[in-house]
Amino acid sequence: MLVVEKNSLTDEIEVLVEKYGKERSSLLPILQEIQRNHKYISDFAQQEIARLLDIHPVEVYSVITFYSFLNAKPKGRNIVRLCRTITCDLLGKENVVAAIERELGIKFGETTKDNRITLEYANCLGMCDQGPALLVNDKVYTELTPEKAVQILNSVR
Repeated sequence: MLVVEKNSLTDEIEVLVEKYGKERSSLLPILQEIQRNHKYISDFAQQEIARLLDIHPVEVYSVITFYSFLNAKPKGRNIVRLCRTITCDLLGKENVVAAIERELGIKFGETTKDNRITLEYANCLGMCDQGPALLVNDKVYTELTPEKAVQILNSVR
């Protein structure tokens, strides 16, 4: 008989499984809620979700790594994503990138030492007519200039 050590994360996942069901289609909404609550989906959470949905842990991990808005590793408290479509390129994205990296002292794909901000690229934010576009957590900013991007970062800090 398998003995499972209970903790608050296990309890939280059990509530989510109760809410969304034990079907394979419940995986993504459960992952989204864990991500929203904890900013990432730990190895332990992945194992518990797999156990409770009766699927292989690699299936859970593959969904997390497929979707860029789900994280298997801790990130900063604020996730700053810059659109990297050709439209944003044509509208001056590279100048925005330079200003953001200079202001924070990190490159895209990195997190500030104080864990406040993680910089990432997004393949498309759906704002091509208003680029360059930036997503800070759940808020979209459009028509960026280097100055506007720095102001946004300062408001996040």
